[in-house]
Amino acid sequence: MLAGVSANFDELVAAAPDRVGVIWALEGSGDLNANLVRFDAGGGVGQHVNEEVDVLFVGVAGSGFVRVSGEEHTLCAGTLVFVPRGAGRSTVALSDGFAYLTVHRRRGPFKIGR
Repeated sequence: MLAGVSANFDELVAAAPDRVGVIWALEGSGDLNANLVRFDAGGGVGQHVNEEVDVLFVGVAGSGFVRVSGEEHTLCAGTLVFVPRGAGRSTVALSDGFAYLTVHRRRGPFKIGR
């Protein structure tokens, strides 16, 4: 059983000044997936559609946006963007050190094809 996990996001971001992509992930939960993601200005995740789960994006550091079904939502420390399953989404960093947490129900194994 997973219990008592804590993380200081400011420290995690500061410790990874040259890393991009996932810099921390919640481990040990069978039900919940959480990832701390970091990009420098201009970086991000390309447009894609997730048909399986709703996702919360929580701003941690820097600034950027989450595009949801073509609409841009500003994401910075202390803000939240909800992305429903089935919506097209992407992220773009507007500043260096843009970091955000994604949280969603854990998905099943990766599948190729439909």
